Amino acid sequence: MSKAVAQLLETLDLEPLEQNLFRGVSPQVGWQRVFGGQVVGQSLVAAQRTVEAERKVHSLHGYFLRPGDPSVPIIYEVDRIRDGGRFATRRVVAIQHGQAIFSMSASFQIPEAGLEHTLQMPAVPGPDELPDSHELAERYFDRAPENVRRYWKRERPIELKVVDPTHYFSDEKLDPVQMVWIRAAGPLPEDATIHQAVLAYASDLTLIDTCLFPHGVSIFDARLQAASLDHAMWFHRPFDFTQWHLYAQDSPMASGGRGLNRGAVYTLAGELVASCAQEGLVRLRAPMSRN
Repeated sequence: MSKAVAQLLETLDLEPLEQNLFRGVSPQVGWQRVFGGQVVGQSLVAAQRTVEAERKVHSLHGYFLRPGDPSVPIIYEVDRIRDGGRFATRRVVAIQHGQAIFSMSASFQIPEAGLEHTLQMPAVPGPDELPDSHELAERYFDRAPENVRRYWKRERPIELKVVDPTHYFSDEKLDPVQMVWIRAAGPLPEDATIHQAVLAYASDLTLIDTCLFPHGVSIFDARLQAASLDHAMWFHRPFDFTQWHLYAQDSPMASGGRGLNRGAVYTLAGELVASCAQEGLVRLRAPMSRN
């Protein structure tokens, strides 16, 4: 197991403090604020630990309320809203410095048979046809800012293969669509809830970028103020996140300093296993005056 994957699993393994109360920590990697996907994943783990093992999450809806401080632990308080015959509902509040930084509602269901259909997966090159992160940085990012090259070369718990990397090194205005192959960068425990939590973490990595494509702005642009405002996910089928999954993303609109982004996660065989949606804050700061 890679060091980055081991660290992610440790980050998601919350410490129980009391019934319905858990503590999580953040990796010390020099970030100024806690990565949003980490808070979503930790909140999901906290909620899952208060329901029976056979009930699996099928949807979650969360709001980012304040920036998280990576230097101190996060307390997760779970409210057991309802336990029904097949469904259970939980509410989670993440707390730092006495204030809520994130709130989430999640619904869990005992698996059952039902109607089946899947929207067809987009036709894109497979992961074996694309360069990995290190090759991408060497091949295409020689003209990119140093922070972009550093980001793509470092070891991460999620492996990414970008179908079209133009957005990262060009100010060309593109259609608000991006395709990224994703998977865990190493083995995971044979526990479906861990695979769901790791996918929840990964789902926040590239999603907000998509609404920037039509404006020729990169997520690394120094003028940009960007932050996730909310995050919703639906889990449709069991999946093995150690295998490649296509993360198909689009953005139907941006307005009022916010951009809406949607994502669909497919297996290599074309099965849709999860969907997500996120509204993000996207502001361009005015250029500094030379006077």
